[in-house]
Amino acid sequence: MLDRLQAANFNMVFLQTRLRGDVIYRSKIEPASKTFSGRWGELPGYDPLAFAIEECHKRGMECHAWFVTFPLGTDKSIKEMGKQSVVRKHPKLCKRHNGEWYLDPGVPGTADYLLSLVKEIVEGYDIDGIHFDYIRYPEEAKKFPDSKLYNQSGKRRNVADWRRENINRIVYRLYDYVKQVKPWVQVSSSPLGKYNRIEQVPNAGWTAYESVYQDPKRWMEEGKQDMIVPMMYYLHKNFFPFVDNWVSLSNGRLIVPGLGAYRMDKSEADWTVNDITDQIDYSRYFGGAGCAFFRCGNVLYNEKGLYQELRDHYYPYPAQLPPLTWLNDRVPTAPKEIRVNREGDELHLTWDKPAEEQETLTYTVYYALNDSIDSNSARHVLATLIHGETLYLPVDTLREQGYTFSVSASTRYHVESAPSPSTYYYLSKYVK
Repeated sequence: MLDRLQAANFNMVFLQTRLRGDVIYRSKIEPASKTFSGRWGELPGYDPLAFAIEECHKRGMECHAWFVTFPLGTDKSIKEMGKQSVVRKHPKLCKRHNGEWYLDPGVPGTADYLLSLVKEIVEGYDIDGIHFDYIRYPEEAKKFPDSKLYNQSGKRRNVADWRRENINRIVYRLYDYVKQVKPWVQVSSSPLGKYNRIEQVPNAGWTAYESVYQDPKRWMEEGKQDMIVPMMYYLHKNFFPFVDNWVSLSNGRLIVPGLGAYRMDKSEADWTVNDITDQIDYSRYFGGAGCAFFRCGNVLYNEKGLYQELRDHYYPYPAQLPPLTWLNDRVPTAPKEIRVNREGDELHLTWDKPAEEQETLTYTVYYALNDSIDSNSARHVLATLIHGETLYLPVDTLREQGYTFSVSASTRYHVESAPSPSTYYYLSKYVK
């Protein structure tokens, strides 16, 4: 899967790391998901999260831990988990609503519990980001059984504001913790695709602010999110005006519309490829920082030719990630040079980390088939987000060809140095 994503120049993966009170890493708090081994609480002999991070980094992709925040599962799954389930271990934190179980955002201990899980992931793994899904009240939120808790709160606010503040408090606490321990780890979330009812679409239906008590506008205003990936699984008037709305609310943070690739399935909404590519075009033109796709499978299955369209036309070159300058805007030192040696049918490119740089760096290698590199042109990017100081380039050894290479360094905040001086290499069967 990662090989195919790399071939289409994807640069970020959201990996579901916490599902419904179960996880895919070595946790002392929650049971391992049965997804891999078939049994709750048993990993498959390796750590899936550690494996995925390593494999993403090998391929120039970031790996973000996708963390389902409040849902804990159905009655059936809770019963299957038995003593391992959150409901059995921490009943005071949990509420049953519409046949499913949830952590209650209004219970003070919920924030402590979620923070303990986030600590395991952020401190235990070289993760690039943590992405909070379902960080909201559930469907039919007005009926959520928290009236006793609300009455105990003193009713200083109406119930909608009280619930929004419960979510805000958790968002802020998790964000502040991450920035204290690993400030480069990006914190993001996927709110509902429509923030609120806007003038152009007064009958917007289900919205983040009104329906499920999410206030991502405030999170961005307060600087408590680095990226918002709204679930914009709609067409036309229910998509385009809301892109504008999200960008206008962003406070300089990254807005990455989440596109409903699953909606192309005939059993869903039977969208066309153009429905998706029109949304990419609009998001690019009107200030989106990229696009995300739900789900990966719907891209890789090449539903109606989507994967091929992305690989060949929309993502033909590697793309650098946008700089997180509000976190750290320091420009690193460039490597001094890039060295080129032929090894069989590959060119081996190497360079040295600048001696004065103490932080972890990634690198971008630029190239041209003449003596002029334009580092502002995507077509001159050979590879980016390279971990380590080496790269192998397969070449046609039967063809004489000149190559020019240079390399730049980037911090974990995606702030890039100037390129190194260029190196020219002539590939030939003969010594010239």
